Amino acid sequence: MRSRIAALLSAATVAVGIALVVPTMPAAATTGCFDCAAAPAGADARAEGFVVSEAQFNQMFPNRNAFYTYSGLTAALSAYPEFANTGSDTVKRQEAAAFLANVSHETGGLVHVVEQNTGNYPHYCDASQPYGCPAGQAAYYGRGPIQLSWNFNYKAAGDALGIDLLNNPYLVEQDAAVAWKTALWYWNTQTGPGTMTPHHAMVSGAGFGETIRSINGSLECNGGNPGQVQSRINSYKSFVQILGTTPGDNLSC
Repeated sequence: MRSRIAALLSAATVAVGIALVVPTMPAAATTGCFDCAAAPAGADARAEGFVVSEAQFNQMFPNRNAFYTYSGLTAALSAYPEFANTGSDTVKRQEAAAFLANVSHETGGLVHVVEQNTGNYPHYCDASQPYGCPAGQAAYYGRGPIQLSWNFNYKAAGDALGIDLLNNPYLVEQDAAVAWKTALWYWNTQTGPGTMTPHHAMVSGAGFGETIRSINGSLECNGGNPGQVQSRINSYKSFVQILGTTPGDNLSC
């Protein structure tokens, strides 16, 4: 993927626990149960109140992979009720646009479900973790909207979401709601190389630039890769326009 968010998650996350030994899953195809995650009570109401309509989502991602369904995204919203649901209507729309602009950048416009460089796959197993890599050394490659990578990040995200992703990392490329939940997990709980979560950056008024810093700031911000930063900003500006609002201040990092 364009950025190496796996390394950032590595720096930000320390996961602990004991692995459950289960048979290794075979490599998954890009087909599967896209929206099979059960929706909790209240999920329908949350989806109905989401500031991005399906038509707007389709306008943002006209060439997206069929895996990345709108229903998968709305099914994931209940995992983090505060996402795009905090502050004024303008702030809600800005946060949704900021999140979708960043995942668009990470996935080439929601085209890529899994990391394209298969040579990296065996490198995402940190064998020093007490739970190891029960799904196999090459099982923890980048997947989903935020390109979740490394065994310890699958463990941390799975623990937070109540899904056993350490033993079943393939769920992130088989179930669209699970994939979106992992992206929302990072957005709402992880600071990466930044000083705040991307969610906090948007609801506090720190601005879109701080979301870039929290996602890939060590490589892109402070002049590291201005082209990549501008690409994210361009997507954000386009998406806030689709949502009928303004981008706010502090767009760069």
